[in-house]
Formats: sequence, structure tokens, C-alpha cells
Amino acid sequence: QVQLVESGGGLVQAGGSLRLSCTASGTIFIPNTMGWYRQAPGKQRELVAEVTNTGGANYADSVKGRFTISRDNAKNTVYLQMNSLKPEDTAVYYCNLKVRTLVFSEYWGQGTQVTVSS
Repeated sequence: QVQLVESGGGLVQAGGSLRLSCTASGTIFIPNTMGWYRQAPGKQRELVAEVTNTGGANYADSVKGRFTISRDNAKNTVYLQMNSLKPEDTAVYYCNLKVRTLVFSEYWGQGTQVTVSS
């Protein structure tokens, strides 16, 4: 059974930084993609950034140049370094794992709140 555990959310002033971490436990097959989504109140969940097990990364336009995603395959951990945070970055951030073997599987973390004050 795969589980994702997130940490690192919190309250920060605009212009500040936070680092989110997410560790996957269980049997993790490759190829896979680990990433972060976010959901603000009244809005749909949206992709923030994701990275494959071979290092290919993809970012939402709204976070390019401010956020950096990275991963440690040996630890099954993905990180999201968030700099120059804006109030509009306020949301619940969810860790996501997609496993693409013969059967597609997707897993979600419980979410961590990020609040950016103006």
C-alpha cells in the first residue's frame, strides 16, 4: 500500500519562502511522476509542478521562476521550494504520485496548508 506524507506548510508573509516535502512509502514502481497540486477555496485543484523519476520537470506558468521541484529517488521524496510567495499562492497543497506501469495508478497525500499573508 502506497502512502504519501507531506510536511512543510505554514503561514508566511508575501515575498517569503517555504519548502514542502513529501515522502512515499510502500513499493514504488517506475516509471513514475511525483508532483504537487494545489486547491484554493472555491477553485479546482490544479497542477503546480511535477517531476519524473528521470528528472524531467513541468511547472504551471503561474509558478515558473519562483518554485523549484526536485526529488531524491533513493528516499522516494519530492520537494517543492517556493520563493517569492504571493497571496494568490494560498491553498492546500497536495502531493501526487503517478505510476505508469502496465496499469496506471495514482496516489494523493492528505494535503498541507500554505497561507501567504499580504
